[in-house]
Amino acid sequence: MTTNLEQDRHHLTEQFYATTPTRLTVFLRTFVPWQMWRFAWINLKMIRIIARSHQRH
Repeated sequence: MTTNLEQDRHHLTEQFYATTPTRLTVFLRTFVPWQMWRFAWINLKMIRIIARSHQRH
């Protein structure tokens, strides 16, 4: 006989949990020069997209 708690959690199998980040992922998330580069690159992409949309008017 299963308890209510077990019935409520039967769907929580291993496949529903988040994966552990790799060492490279953790490094890139904490490496400030990489964060600055990504910030600058994303902002340059946004500026380019906005500039293109303003040229059409």
